[in-house]
This record gives sequence, C-alpha cells and structure tokens, in this order.
Amino acid sequence: MAPNLALSHGHDPHPTTRPRAGRIRRTAAAAVAGLTAVTLLSACGYGSDSNDKKTGTAAPAAGSASTGAAKLSADTVRIGYFANLTHGTPLVGLQDGIFQKELGATQIKTQVFNAGPAEIEALNAGSIDIGWIGPSPAINGFTKSEGKSLKIIGGSASGGVKLVANPDKVTSLDDLKGKKIATPQLGNTQDVALLNYLAGKGFKVDAQSGAGDVSVVRSDNKVTPDAYKQGSIDAAWVPEPTASKLVTLGAKVLLNEKDIWPDKKFVITNIIVSQKFLTEHPDVVEAVLRGSVNTNAAIKADPAKAKATANEAIKKEAGNALEPAILDPAWADIDFLDDPLASTLQTEADNAVTAGLLKKPNLNGIYDLTLLNKVLKEKGQSPVADAGLGAK
Repeated sequence: MAPNLALSHGHDPHPTTRPRAGRIRRTAAAAVAGLTAVTLLSACGYGSDSNDKKTGTAAPAAGSASTGAAKLSADTVRIGYFANLTHGTPLVGLQDGIFQKELGATQIKTQVFNAGPAEIEALNAGSIDIGWIGPSPAINGFTKSEGKSLKIIGGSASGGVKLVANPDKVTSLDDLKGKKIATPQLGNTQDVALLNYLAGKGFKVDAQSGAGDVSVVRSDNKVTPDAYKQGSIDAAWVPEPTASKLVTLGAKVLLNEKDIWPDKKFVITNIIVSQKFLTEHPDVVEAVLRGSVNTNAAIKADPAKAKATANEAIKKEAGNALEPAILDPAWADIDFLDDPLASTLQTEADNAVTAGLLKKPNLNGIYDLTLLNKVLKEKGQSPVADAGLGAK
C-alpha cells in the first residue's frame, strides 16, 4: 500500500494548481489563509492528490525537429517543467535549442506547470514523458504508485532557499520564539525544512496547524510579499526568487538553507521519467539527459548569458520578466548540477516523517541513473551515486 500522507483534511498540500486570480483578495488575510493563486515560484509538498484537473499550460514546441537528422525511437518527446528559476536547465536548454540538437528528428512538445501534483498527474496519464520537478512530489508520486509510475533519472538544481525576516521584528536566529514565519504550503519542501530546523532549535510546533512556540504560516509564494508588507508575517522560509523579492521590500537574510546541509548542497529540482517511456524509448531519454548535461555545462560556462536566457523564457511563459534586483541574487544562489544528490532526498523524506507529515516511505528503486552515468562517462566525468536507492 502507498503511505498515508498525514495532512489535514481538505487542505491542498501543493501550491497553486489552478488559476483563480479573480477570487483572490489581495490582503494579508488572504495571504495568511494561504488562498490559492497562480504562481511561478512554487515548490511542492507531501499530501493528498490535487483536486485540480488542469495539468498545466501547453507551451509551443521548443524547437523543430532537425531535418535529415537521425531518427530516434520516438517521433515526439513531451517535456514538463515550471517557468521558475530553479528549473533553469529546461528554461535555458529549450530556449537555446540544446535539447533539440541532441534529439535530432524527434520533436519536442512542452507543457508548463504551476505545481507538482498536476505534473505527476500528467506523467501518470501519459500527457508528458519526462519532467523537471521538486523532491517532494517526486517522492509522493513514486510512493503512491507503489514504485510503478516514475524514476528519478538525474539532478538539475540545488539551493535557492532562504530564511528572510523583517529586521524590525526579528534580529537574529535566536529571536524566533513567538514570531510568525511563512512557508509556501503545508508539507512542502520548505515547510518540512523549517519544521525540522525549529525542532533542532528546541521549539515545539504542531506540524498540522503550525501553532506552537513559533507560528508557521502557510502562505502561497505569490501572496507572501503582500503579507510581509502588511505585517501579517515576521519572516519567511521560501525559495528563490520569493526570498529576493522580500529582500527588495526590506527583509534581511537570516539563514541560507544551503549552510545547514553537508557540502552546502541539497536537491531542489530532479528530472523524472515515466517508467513506461524509459523502457520503450531509452535512446530518447538518453538524448534528453545529454541535453541536460550540456545545458548545465553551458550555464556554468556563461552564467550571465544563461541567466538572461532563463529570464527571457520566463517572460515568454509568464508574461513578465524578473527585475534585476530580484533576478541577480536569486540566480546566483542556485547551483545547476547533474548529480541528483540522492542522499539529501532521503534526508528530506526522513525529515517529513519526523515532522509527522509522512509515514516512512519505501524509496528503494526511485532512482535509475544508468543513462545519466553513461552520458557522464562519455564526457570523462565521474559517475553520480543513488545512495542505495537505485533501480531494483
């Protein structure tokens, strides 16, 4: 049986699965209530299936199949991702044609999502084949299908999460008692991280309600800046670029989450694939992974160019580019890498169990890094590890 993900009844544990902008009150009360709003900044969590039936926004094909190029085993590969900086690899690689170059005559069709549960639904339904997604929905999708739906086949990004605070209300990390700290959603990756951090500091907080020595306020990233301006929250443990947005409003960085992880690395974005597609089209999956590795190399070689390309892609998908004051520090805090940082995925799952948000999951077999390591070997790079959670 899949694990029972112990979240409060009726609460969607994943941010922004459907656009309801017309219903949203732009008030701090709405922010504190965590009302759903479309956001490009969401990170996804543990919990019940989303009630949303919209799986994402169809985007134009990222590139035309190369005429005369060698044909792979599939005519088309359908790729899902978020228009979000932590998904910089697909943003840059699709925009610059790096993936299409590797796929040759295989056409790319893309779908942009606002939240993880919709992307998992699309993968399960066969609407997408490969996706970039956060660790929590990857774990959730794998465990709920009893290990049959997906595999994590590569890494993409690490870091990009900070605890920022109103300096007039919170002066240091020792000044958190009695304060109201926002996270994106009940049970999401940042929510789990904050609960774990607070427990380590000796604070007692009820995971479900957020009440305790510190008040954990579940507030969608889209409305958290308004909550901050209205004084409804004192601090926020949030991903980029929300953290940098709050800094532009006067908040100060109290803690960069990477500073509490070994080697300052923890997974924020993975690459997943449908097990059916992986079995039937390994050559296409390998080509996508080669494109991902090449894109990450291009990002490292010219981060300024890659940042501009990612912002251009965000503008194309979302309608608005990020301002330099937000884009620059946010991009600088994200590490793009091929290693899925498997040991940190297990730690994140363990932290959710400790917080009472997840029953201990069986993650054995969640990774299949065979094709990624083949690509890395071809490029003279060292293989990456699956922390004992590799293919059965």
